[in-house]
Amino acid sequence: MAQYRLVDHRGAPHPVLDDLYESLEAAWSDALAWWGTNVSSVSGRIEPMAIGVEVSTASGNWRTLRYPGS
Repeated sequence: MAQYRLVDHRGAPHPVLDDLYESLEAAWSDALAWWGTNVSSVSGRIEPMAIGVEVSTASGNWRTLRYPGS
């Protein structure tokens, strides 16, 4: 079964949301909630999300599904 993780703007595991998720939807839902609470509400404006999503491969590597800022 594939696992998903959130990455920061450099492509490294996210420093706060460093967890494994069972679905892309679950990972992205956590990212949206965290971004809305911790970034957008602090700055007072909507900014591109500097969070990406990766999926684990059968060989144990990670492949980017959604790039930070997209």
